[in-house]
Amino acid sequence: MSKSDREKQHPYIPELAEQLRKQQIDRREFLRTATLLGVSAPAAYAMAGKIMGQSIVPEARAQTATPKKGGNLRCSMRCQEMTDPAKFDWTEKSNVARGMLEYMAITGSDNITRPFLAERWEASTDLKTWTFKLRQGVKWSNGDEFNADDVVHNFTRWLDPKVGSSNLGLFDSMVTATDTGKLDAKGAKMISKSMTPGAIEKVDAHTVKLHLNRAELAVPENLYNYPTAIVHRKFDEMGANLSKNPIGTGPFSLKEYTVGQKIVLARRQGYWGDEPLLDSITYVDHGDDPAAGLSALASGQVDMVHETFVEQLDVVKKIPNVVLHEAITAQTAVARMQVDKKPFTDKRVRQALLACLDHPKLLEVAYRGRGALAEDHHVAPIHPEYFKLPVVKQDYALAKKLLADAGYANGIDVKIDLKREPPWELAACQAIAEICKPAGIRIQLNVLPSTQYWEIWDKTDFGFTGWTHRPLGVMVLNLAYRSGVPWNETHYDNPAFNKALDAAGSTLDANERRKLMEGLEKTLQNDAIIAQPLWRSIFSSTHERVKDYKLHPTNYHQMNKVWLA
Repeated sequence: MSKSDREKQHPYIPELAEQLRKQQIDRREFLRTATLLGVSAPAAYAMAGKIMGQSIVPEARAQTATPKKGGNLRCSMRCQEMTDPAKFDWTEKSNVARGMLEYMAITGSDNITRPFLAERWEASTDLKTWTFKLRQGVKWSNGDEFNADDVVHNFTRWLDPKVGSSNLGLFDSMVTATDTGKLDAKGAKMISKSMTPGAIEKVDAHTVKLHLNRAELAVPENLYNYPTAIVHRKFDEMGANLSKNPIGTGPFSLKEYTVGQKIVLARRQGYWGDEPLLDSITYVDHGDDPAAGLSALASGQVDMVHETFVEQLDVVKKIPNVVLHEAITAQTAVARMQVDKKPFTDKRVRQALLACLDHPKLLEVAYRGRGALAEDHHVAPIHPEYFKLPVVKQDYALAKKLLADAGYANGIDVKIDLKREPPWELAACQAIAEICKPAGIRIQLNVLPSTQYWEIWDKTDFGFTGWTHRPLGVMVLNLAYRSGVPWNETHYDNPAFNKALDAAGSTLDANERRKLMEGLEKTLQNDAIIAQPLWRSIFSSTHERVKDYKLHPTNYHQMNKVWLA
């Protein structure tokens, strides 16, 4: 690191290095925090190697042959409507858009976040001001130059409550809550959240500053969450519909688009970065039947299947020339209860349901043991700030007592909405229903087509919702459990929890942050707003001619280096 780089570095970096030297944090935590504070990934790896006395290099993709340019990669994946990236609620939508649109940062399969459209960033000592230097020479596919106006426009619309983006929760530190003067059906004040005036500043054509209301460490990681793809500054003037005006900075352009059937992306000329090796990518929709995509792979109609379900692993292993990919993730699904809808308004009912759970059995029955035990608080063991809580053991006597105290001495009947895909979610709900019977909790399953479930996922009183991987636990808690944010499907509203979450998100010291997470995890577990059966590994399958593909834990497609033999 040069003298000028040392002068620019965040003042916490020396302390972080000392913690690594004393083995108070591991290499992963050092790399993650150092890069978030603006140290380039190569420099962070070099620093770690010097401290640890060994050569440390970034994870590399194994290459068995010289990459070859050309070819059309055919992938079995749902082809969904693709209107406004800020409102995406399926990873599949973002995978198509990711070929055309790009992000300020990029998080690799090693969970390290690096600059992308932002060439670099700097955080102030108090983590309340973030300066992003944007990459120059980047052109939109319509010939316009990418600049600070694009970034300002995206933040402005993300944090406009009229847009309805989940980013409103993710960037809560840039938001102000305002009393609308109206009351809801229960007589409570209706609060609106919107961007704090002056929260984003255009410094010059290629520099923007974020001014936060409180310290926040995870800003760069938030900028690779899938609804934060950067759209053109005139996106709204052009109709706010990506499929109709597919203008992007990415390496591919949209050539064909039929919802429910097929989407074709083709390599475009004039891309600012390294040209992708593939000529094109074709996504083929095989519907809700998980066997259809696998059959297409086996018969050579496609080259890869976006997601292979755990129930299909034995079949995949028997298909010649097919490679199975696995990633350990923080992907899950939760049986979440809306705390303002009866009978879930009574915490004892919710706690009774959790007291029935047998997590080791659920993991084995619903997911063949290919994952990790969950603790009903939505922070995963692979999250760097995770604090391990004792495993809560099944206790039917406690469940019956809680039900009786809540006025349901003879048991209770509830209905849970769920979708039929992926199959493990139905298996998990069947297992939860069966496991709750001895306590008198009778759960009726209402299985819906996937598209129908996603229309009501945040409205139903009791539903089973899949959540994708995020690199940080605080990201998930901000998106799903902070008061008043768009994806708060439980309607949980706990000011003390919000305050503790603010503290965790602003604490640099990893060990101190982990202590704060202990309190957050216990609060969610005790308030019993979700029953979480497991954490799951994910899988995908490719023909062996697909080279240099690596399964990302969020199942994001990063195809720039993928090629066909």
